[in-house]
Amino acid sequence: MPTPPIIIKKKIIHGGHHGGAWKVAYADFVTAMMALFIVLWLLNASKPVKEAVAGYFNDPSGTAAKLGTNQVGTGDNVSTKKDDMAELKKILEKKIQSMLDLEKLNKNIEMTITAEGLRIELLESDKGTFFDSGSPKLKPNGQELLSMLAGQLGAVPNRLSIEGHTDAKPYSSKGGYSNWELSTDRANAARRLMDQAGLRPDQVAQVRGFADHRLRNPKNPLDSMNRRISIIVQYLAGDGPPENADANEGETGHGESQKGKKTDAGKPAAEKPAETKH
Repeated sequence: MPTPPIIIKKKIIHGGHHGGAWKVAYADFVTAMMALFIVLWLLNASKPVKEAVAGYFNDPSGTAAKLGTNQVGTGDNVSTKKDDMAELKKILEKKIQSMLDLEKLNKNIEMTITAEGLRIELLESDKGTFFDSGSPKLKPNGQELLSMLAGQLGAVPNRLSIEGHTDAKPYSSKGGYSNWELSTDRANAARRLMDQAGLRPDQVAQVRGFADHRLRNPKNPLDSMNRRISIIVQYLAGDGPPENADANEGETGHGESQKGKKTDAGKPAAEKPAETKH
């Protein structure tokens, strides 16, 4: 009996599945577009941002100690060495201008690069802009401004000093409370609020109360602008003041050089008999 022939049937499919090659091509296209957008963003970024990005790619594990900070905050990361204090000053000024509620306070806020660092001064007016007369309690304007500053300064590696100053208006007090206590209490009130609003736990290095011993306007000891809070962003270790720093600023303030009293943990180093307060 003859062997039956073996028949093989082949099924031909027209217009079927072409594989996943198109997915690879599409992924490459999306990656290229993302790289393009990153390059365009970097071209318009500020100098500190460019330095931070370059620092990351050069040293991914050590950038935080040199540029910006590894702390979480709302402020811009700025390398605040002596040559970058001017950049930090511009950022803070721009931030204040962007806050409509603080725009009217421009004349009461002054920033100066000094031998100590960036000095930020909150100057009082006759009616009391940041504190009520004779009170260490912050008003809403003071709370808003200090909260903004804390958010920005909490993102820099520099340490801070906070000073309180009064004018020389005499008054009769009870219990020995004087301008020494008032200036210190106002500086500590600013520190407490800024600690809660974004500063690092160890960022404040000093709290100092000078009473009326470092007048901003020594020719008019009763000038309301002698009443002020000063926040100094100190230079990093090993940095000195830049060439354009005001050599007359810093320890002696805007007025004549006078011997002031420093405080430790909010306590006056030496008390002066209670005679004045404002």
